[in-house]
Amino acid sequence: MSDLLARVTALALAAKKASRALALAPAAVRDQALRAAAAALRADEAAILAANAEDLALARAKGLAEAMVDRLRLDPARLEAIAVACEDVAKLPDPVGEVTEDWTRPNGLRIVRRRVPIGLVAIIFESRPNVTVDAAALCLKSGNGCVLRGGSEALRTNLALARAFGAGLRAAGLPAEGVTLLPFTDREAVPALGSLRGIVDIIVPRGGPGLIEAVVNSAKVPVIKHDAGICHVYVHARADMAKALPIIINAKCQRPSACNAAETVLIDAAIAPTFLPGLAAALAARRTEVRADARALALMPGARAATEADFRTEHLALILNVKVVADLAEAVDHIETCGSHHSDAILTEDEAAARSFLAQVDSACVYWNASTRFTDGGEFGFGAEVGISTDRLHARGPMGIRELTTWKFEITGQGQVRS
Repeated sequence: MSDLLARVTALALAAKKASRALALAPAAVRDQALRAAAAALRADEAAILAANAEDLALARAKGLAEAMVDRLRLDPARLEAIAVACEDVAKLPDPVGEVTEDWTRPNGLRIVRRRVPIGLVAIIFESRPNVTVDAAALCLKSGNGCVLRGGSEALRTNLALARAFGAGLRAAGLPAEGVTLLPFTDREAVPALGSLRGIVDIIVPRGGPGLIEAVVNSAKVPVIKHDAGICHVYVHARADMAKALPIIINAKCQRPSACNAAETVLIDAAIAPTFLPGLAAALAARRTEVRADARALALMPGARAATEADFRTEHLALILNVKVVADLAEAVDHIETCGSHHSDAILTEDEAAARSFLAQVDSACVYWNASTRFTDGGEFGFGAEVGISTDRLHARGPMGIRELTTWKFEITGQGQVRS
């Protein structure tokens, strides 16, 4: 066993032991720990922001793209939002022990299906430090332990956040090892975590394609992917133009570095001549680069020609692809061909067209007359999210506390034996 694997294994074993204590802790104690963690985050604001400033300086020195720097940045408002998210999670109904089914067989056996924690959840992520606390809070609320491995660019920030969260666990009488952040970012830590069958119960990677591929290819434990967000907004021929423009601007420009930001606008040919010049002007006012197909290019002053690769790229920046389509069928075909099955929207006042779009587009989240930016655990009422799953098994879309549980069957008899 390599030295790194031995270190990862030792940390994971301690977290696994602590996860059993979290699973058995009453809901009131877990909620107390979440509120104490929020208080500790506020109390440690100066130290956390100082650590973040060091990470930001190193990120800029390394030449990281501005989208990555924005993901990394904390300020008092963002830190307060992280603390509030902990408190919001504490207010959520406790999923642990919930009975989802209850029936009695003809032979008198009573069978109850009950929600239980998954166990030890490993979460591997990049850049965005709020994931450290969001993941810890959701795992704690659902009675799970977690092992976190963040990116090197946010190591100091993540360590400061994890220390504060651990203080909240201790304040409630729970083991701080229940939330364990790996204090190193060696690439070999990823396959090491994925190899710990019998210790780690599930791995959730959230980040770029390289990270996702590395985890999926190396893991020997189940993986739930937080995959790329190549999101679309389709403007149907019967769209309300007064609604459509603000939705597109919000979906692209409100936070372009987010995975639920729109990367491509598709527009029906019938309304393209009247809609696209205004869209071009609105995007130019927000310093957003437009990459347009041949039909859109002639209608959007200042646009540049899009390549086929642009329509398959998660830009994570103020860059928007625009393509003119013949109808809904071509829009759906484009989304299914070039999208990542994350979040896609139709803008229309035609209910039949909307229902057809919602049924045909095979994405985790599909929208009718709303921005794709709402794909978020907080916006869905989950308090926070561990990730946004684009898988089809176990969890899909924003993963909150219910998605961090599995179930067990409890069978009660009065002496029955099987003949």
